[in-house]
Amino acid sequence: MNKNRLEAFSDGVLAIIITIMILEIKVPEGENFSDLLSLFPKFISYILSFVYVGIYWNNHHHMLQSVTKVNGKILWANLHLLFWLSLIPVSTGWMGEHNFAKATITLYGIILFFSAIAFWLLQNIIITSEGEKSLLAKALGKNFKGKISNLLYLSAIVISFFYEFIATAIYIIVAIIWLVPDKRIEKVINSNE
Repeated sequence: MNKNRLEAFSDGVLAIIITIMILEIKVPEGENFSDLLSLFPKFISYILSFVYVGIYWNNHHHMLQSVTKVNGKILWANLHLLFWLSLIPVSTGWMGEHNFAKATITLYGIILFFSAIAFWLLQNIIITSEGEKSLLAKALGKNFKGKISNLLYLSAIVISFFYEFIATAIYIIVAIIWLVPDKRIEKVINSNE
């Protein structure tokens, strides 16, 4: 099966996720700059989620560059990932609406954690399909970045019950870790050309 439809569908879903998130931010009633202050928590939650969706889009794109064929397992694993990512707008809106309250931060972390697990699962299904000597398997290696991220998510979820701002800071740290361009897949693909 060709991977182009999978890429196009995934790109469309991720674009819709971002669109839904921005539509949650309503125009303020007033006409002064001070009227924008009420939107500040929503805007901050939007920025964080926009970055996360962008990170997933970027990594998904790079991962699919290493794929030679797509099968049913990959399609279902990809849908599983898109399911968790599609929940980000709900938690983003709730978090922004309630000024990063504890329960909202906990839900946000749970969704981020399960999105990461779904991405890991998709990676492993691709590696199983492509083989242990595949480009993706070579590129990922021990995948320390992914493992550290999952540990940080779990820590933040537990911490969120007591200190929501520390949990939020951990989510920001994970985003920063992934904002640093990950060139592993590009290097392997370029070295094989």
